[in-house]
Amino acid sequence: MIIVIKKGAEPAQVERLKELLRSRNIAPHESVGSLQTIIGCVGDVAHLDPGLIEALDVVESVQRIQEPYKAANRKFHPDDSVVDCGGVKIGGGHFSVIAGPCSVESEEQIVGVAKQVKAAGATMLRGGAFKPRTSPYAFQGLGKEGLDMLSAAKKETGLPIVTELMDFKDVEHFNDVDVIQIGARNMQNFNLLKEVGAYTKKPILLKRGMSATLQELLMSAEYVMASGNPNVILCERGIRTFETALRNTLDLGVVTLLHRLSHLPVVVDPSHATGHAFMVDSVAVAATAIGADGLIVEVHNDPAHAKCDGAQSQTPAMFAKTMARIAKIRSAL
Repeated sequence: MIIVIKKGAEPAQVERLKELLRSRNIAPHESVGSLQTIIGCVGDVAHLDPGLIEALDVVESVQRIQEPYKAANRKFHPDDSVVDCGGVKIGGGHFSVIAGPCSVESEEQIVGVAKQVKAAGATMLRGGAFKPRTSPYAFQGLGKEGLDMLSAAKKETGLPIVTELMDFKDVEHFNDVDVIQIGARNMQNFNLLKEVGAYTKKPILLKRGMSATLQELLMSAEYVMASGNPNVILCERGIRTFETALRNTLDLGVVTLLHRLSHLPVVVDPSHATGHAFMVDSVAVAATAIGADGLIVEVHNDPAHAKCDGAQSQTPAMFAKTMARIAKIRSAL
C-alpha cells in the first residue's frame, strides 16, 4: 500500500500517521520526491482499511500495490535512487564504469590495470578475490590476499573497490571494499542476502541469475532492502538460453523495463553477456545508449594468459577506445 501525502502537510501530522501505521505492525517508509511525498507500507496491510487512512487530513490518496516487491518498487520511490559508492555516485543521471580483471592474480597486475582503467575514465575498480567456478579444479581466487592487493590498488589510484562476496563468513575481511557484489550464482542465496543486508549499508551490486526472471531479481533486491540496506544496484548480465554462440543472451530492453519497475540503478555487464572481447565494445556502447546507469567491464593486461575469463576480457587499449566511444554517446544524449 502507498499513501500519498498532501502538499504542505505538517511534519507532525506525517509523524502521527507513521505512528498509527506502526501501531498496526506496518513499517512506514517515507520517500520525499521532487513532486510528492509518499509513505510506503511494508507488512500485512490486508486488514488496513484504505478509507480510514484516506479520511485523514494529511492524506491525498491511498493506492494498493499488486507487485510482491515493495521497497524496490518505483511506486514506493518515484524518483531514481542515487547510490554512493565510496564517493562515486551511480543512478539518477550519474553514470559510472566499473572495470578491472575477472580475478586478482598479483599486486603488480591489479595495480597496473587499475592505473590504466582510471586513465581511460573508469570510476571504480573490479577484481575477484573469491571466485565461484564451475570446476573445483579451476582457479578459485586468492581470497584475503587478493583483497589486500585490491586495497593496494585503491591506495594507488583512489578507485573504489567492487568485489564479490560468496560466503558471509568472509565479510569481516571486506572492510576496505566499497561495493559488495553478489554474483549470479548467489542471486537467490536468500540467507546470504538477508545477512549482508542486515550487516552493512555498503552498496550491494546484485547480478541477475543465469535463469532468473526480472521479478525474481527484484525480489532478491527486496531481501537486501527489507533487511535494512537500501543501497542496491541491479546488474543485467544476460541469461542462459539454447543459444551457444554467446556466453549468455542479453536483452537490453531489460534496462528500460527495470527503470520502469524500480527506482534502483541498473548497470550492464557486456563481458559476461557476450563472452567475447571483440563484442564488448559494441554492447557497452548500446547499453549506454539505451540508458544504463553504468557498466561493469572485464579488463586484463594479458588476456591470453589470464587465470579466469581471458576470452571476454578487453585489453587496456581496447577499453580506452570503448570509453572514448561511450563519451561520445553520452555527449550526444
